[in-house]
Amino acid sequence: MDINRRDFLQIAAALGLLGATGGTNLFAGEAGKERIKKLSFSDIVDFEAKGKATLLHICDMHAHIKPLYWREPSTLISAKNLVGTPGFICGDSFESYYGIESGSLDQYFDTYNNFETLAEKFGKMGGIAHMKPIIDHVKKERGEKNVLLLDSGDTWQGTAVALKTDGAAIVEAQNYLGVDVMVGHWEFTYGKERVMELIKMLKGEFISQNVIDNDPFSDNFEELIFPPYTIKEVGGAKIGIIGQSFPFTSTANPKRFTEGWSFALRHESLQGFIDELRNEKKVDCVVVLSHDGFSVDQELAKKVKGVDFILSGHTHDPSPKPIVVNDTVILIAGSHGKYVGRLDLDIKNKKVVDYSFKLMPVASNLIPVDKAGEELVAKSYAPFDKELNEVLGTTKGLLYKRDTFYSTFDALIGQAIQAEMGSDIVFTPGYRWGTTLIPGDKILKDNVYEMTAITYPEVYTFDLKGEVIANLMEDIADNVFNENPLLQQGGDMSRLTGASYSIKIAAPSGKRISDFKIGGKPIDLKKTYKVSSWGGNLQNAGENLDEKKIRAVYEVVSDYIRKQKVVDISMTSNVKVLDYDCGCPQKGAKC
Repeated sequence: MDINRRDFLQIAAALGLLGATGGTNLFAGEAGKERIKKLSFSDIVDFEAKGKATLLHICDMHAHIKPLYWREPSTLISAKNLVGTPGFICGDSFESYYGIESGSLDQYFDTYNNFETLAEKFGKMGGIAHMKPIIDHVKKERGEKNVLLLDSGDTWQGTAVALKTDGAAIVEAQNYLGVDVMVGHWEFTYGKERVMELIKMLKGEFISQNVIDNDPFSDNFEELIFPPYTIKEVGGAKIGIIGQSFPFTSTANPKRFTEGWSFALRHESLQGFIDELRNEKKVDCVVVLSHDGFSVDQELAKKVKGVDFILSGHTHDPSPKPIVVNDTVILIAGSHGKYVGRLDLDIKNKKVVDYSFKLMPVASNLIPVDKAGEELVAKSYAPFDKELNEVLGTTKGLLYKRDTFYSTFDALIGQAIQAEMGSDIVFTPGYRWGTTLIPGDKILKDNVYEMTAITYPEVYTFDLKGEVIANLMEDIADNVFNENPLLQQGGDMSRLTGASYSIKIAAPSGKRISDFKIGGKPIDLKKTYKVSSWGGNLQNAGENLDEKKIRAVYEVVSDYIRKQKVVDISMTSNVKVLDYDCGCPQKGAKC
């Protein structure tokens, strides 16, 4: 019995949880709440075991050690050749691709459909104190020495407690969970020295074959910064794990954090390490622990040979089924601690002969809390409770983050910045991490940090020519909608406040955007506009930087919410897509 997959409604029916219509009115009333309690922990962790070795996988937690709500995107669009393929599926197309039923736990965890209704029924997701019982259950079932916990990165950054402890609280959480091996991306935004300090605190290993020293004055010039791989004895087998950190770190984030380190995909050196593990180290299985992104890793699997599994990260995709490319199995486990992926391996005669995989949903209301984890979270937050528990206001509508072009939480951030800085236009980065607030929820200072907690939070205000703004948006579109996944550096389109535009995804490079308006008027390419931005380097392209108005974005947003008391952000996007009739098209760009 497995409520995490398509059998959920059958189980619900057997438990008497469905109405006569079989619709989404699950667990209605007090009787329904009691029935939720009867769903057993075994339903979450039930699994068809294979072989003797187990790999557990987490990715993109973004420092969310407490349970949260996380809504999947209602718009997820890429180039026409990629739309509707794993990594670019959402909503109805996701349900169709994976066979998910309306009203199910799958629908709640994997799509935006019925999100508010199902959030009320199922409650929050994730949290380390709820992940730990799942991990412990697997270790007890399989034997602790037969289980590895692998982390694909984007773990140390994303919340106030991470920012205020320079990542230490999150490393402590990883040690509590028992992380054995990890790679990184946002981890590097703490700077090189702090990264090395945190790695020393981590009880597991930090590996990466694609980060090298490129400082010509360094004694280690052109040498690897981190060990490229590790070999683990698991279930009587030798498993080689190669690390692949985010290849675009030095362009996606300010270079100052990693000055002297070079990041790239480096599939040639990856092939070399695969061959070394196979031919010299005689491993039984090769795993790439990756933060390339789900679609990039599908391309990577076409370029290298000899990889059994890629455990992917970066793009936050939940993928209930494995993707197989040239005999390489690619898996990804969502984001924000919503899932723990389980991969069982049957290895015989130095070869993987069978495997079994499942995403185990961390439905925190259905999983018993581990007291030690609860105490660890409380201890980590205690020094900051007074600030973070401040109620800034309430939200009238849904505040969410993830989408290709627009989200209500980003719109709130943009409105706050524009109100304080008096800008014509505001740029907010298209980060994928954050949180979701349900209509009527109180907005805590902690929630604002969950959307903005980065080590370079400054809001800058400066002058920028209309021509530069127009060219910049075309450049961003070229990145997000490139037909070649290897040329996509990650992230969604930058969000704009004070502006609107139309976009044709399939148009040639540099000619996608039309009807660009600022302040309701067509953009004047020769005019100078007052621009505010945060979370990037746009200020470096501007002129007349207003040094007196530089403030941390989380303080700007908090002040704005305090003044508004009740925020009501429109669900209507300021971007019109011309060549798609829906936000979640199927393969072939069909709606």
